[in-house]
Amino acid sequence: MIANDLKAVYSQTKWALLIRGLFSVMIGILIFARPLESVAALALVIALWSLFDGFVNIVRAFHLRSIAPHWWVMLLGGIVSVVFGVAALYYYPVLSLTFAVIWTAYWLAFSGVVAVYVAMQERRAGVSWGWTMAFGVVAIVGGVLAFMYPGVTLASLMGVIAAFAFVGGVLLLMGAGKMHSFQSTVNHAI
Repeated sequence: MIANDLKAVYSQTKWALLIRGLFSVMIGILIFARPLESVAALALVIALWSLFDGFVNIVRAFHLRSIAPHWWVMLLGGIVSVVFGVAALYYYPVLSLTFAVIWTAYWLAFSGVVAVYVAMQERRAGVSWGWTMAFGVVAIVGGVLAFMYPGVTLASLMGVIAAFAFVGGVLLLMGAGKMHSFQSTVNHAI
């Protein structure tokens, strides 16, 4: 009985890896093949995700109000997210893509500032700090450039997403292949 359950779970896992891997590879190829449509899809995903996340946070806030004294913070966050999602759909795709560019630029700049600070602390502590400082400076420059060249920033984001999908999909397919090979070895041994 347990052996059959294990075989079923193993088989389901193998097929899940295979399907997810094929889907990821297809998305990566699709983004590289249709970059403009992919950017439009990214804008739509940002808007819809904001709406979904906002509604979930609003409902969750009301469920937590009896036990969490600051439940209204989650409610406020949910309302802001819903308002952004509605505005992003209304001003589609400009608002979502602007958000993606600004978020990326701020993330790079903030990471750079933190890295520079850490490098200064490392220097004071007498440890190697050069690479941390170099990363910080590069990240700050990248953040400034991301603000200055939004088209390049979007293209870079889409390239990273496509590469991640493709490479992740190939790794999932390799995992499914290893599972199939292992399953065949076990079956032959039995």
